[in-house]
Amino acid sequence: MLSIIFYLFIAIVLGQFFYYVVFFGKFSFGKTTTAPQKRIPISVVVCAKNEEENVKAFVPLLMQQDYPDFEVVLIDDASSDETLALFEAFEKQYANIKLVKVQNNEAFWGNKKFALTLGIKAAKYEHLLFTDADCYPASNQWIKQMSAYFTAQKTIVLGYGAYEKISGSLLNKLIRFETLLTATSYFSWAKMGKPYMGVGRNLAYKREEFFNVRGFMDHMKIRSGDDDLFINQAATQANCTTCFSADSFTYSKPKTTIAAWFTQKRRHVATANYYKAFDQFQLSFFYALQLSFVLLAIVLLAFQFEWIAVVSLIGFRYLFAWISLGFSAGKLNEKDVMYWFPILELLLIVVQLNLFVSTLFSKPVHWK
Repeated sequence: MLSIIFYLFIAIVLGQFFYYVVFFGKFSFGKTTTAPQKRIPISVVVCAKNEEENVKAFVPLLMQQDYPDFEVVLIDDASSDETLALFEAFEKQYANIKLVKVQNNEAFWGNKKFALTLGIKAAKYEHLLFTDADCYPASNQWIKQMSAYFTAQKTIVLGYGAYEKISGSLLNKLIRFETLLTATSYFSWAKMGKPYMGVGRNLAYKREEFFNVRGFMDHMKIRSGDDDLFINQAATQANCTTCFSADSFTYSKPKTTIAAWFTQKRRHVATANYYKAFDQFQLSFFYALQLSFVLLAIVLLAFQFEWIAVVSLIGFRYLFAWISLGFSAGKLNEKDVMYWFPILELLLIVVQLNLFVSTLFSKPVHWK
């Protein structure tokens, strides 16, 4: 029996090698390229619901973008705080702001996808750049960097939405490690011609792509997924590309309690259940390899079965995973989390197991 477990353990390590080195290596070890600057008009779309404090701080940063021709479409999704009043004040202050007011609708009450649809239709320009109301660009070159990757063929651009660093917080490191791992995955699969998700904190596409798939209609009843479900449906090898220069990042304030972050991740996990079958399989297979590696390593070490070979395989596995994610972390300005890599990975595996179990028994509320 232990011999079978040992050979299965070898197979799992090899499977992880293919994921980390072959698949993720497409991004981690790939050359960083730059795109020629464009001057195409851009509509920046921001949807807000009760984001008074965030929009007060972040909308002025959007207006400071160094780009010749852009508008900012501010969507107030039936807020009950002072968000709308702030948007109205910004509209009077800046000539290139367009305000979209969303009233509560019985059929689409509280549905961000409905609000975004109204904003997309109201946008002046064909090329759209999305971020959330609780996000801000890393620099005044954000629009310039993201728009540079649009071409006649590439009409969807996946960007990186990072989280702010909180010194001394293990939870913050865990959140940023999970974000790094997720970005490494979706950037890598996009480079292999199999894009499966993007993040609404930093995402661009041409409006025709939205209408080509009937917008959000096929998943309107699912409250989350205005970003990843749309990309899963609309993105292809032919029309999708990536942008991950440091000036193109956006930053968000991370959750500060494990309960709040866990609730957020439950929505994401539940949304992934609506991905295409292949994408669900490859994500599930990766996490199954992660969990199986830990469990089988514990069993083999507990019985001291071929322990020298097992320890060597564990060392080999952590070495190639650390190198692969380390290169990725360097590109995404997340190097500090890699100092904690083994601990953060184990914690994330435990969290993901809990997410899987909890999602089996109850569905989360899908509002983002």
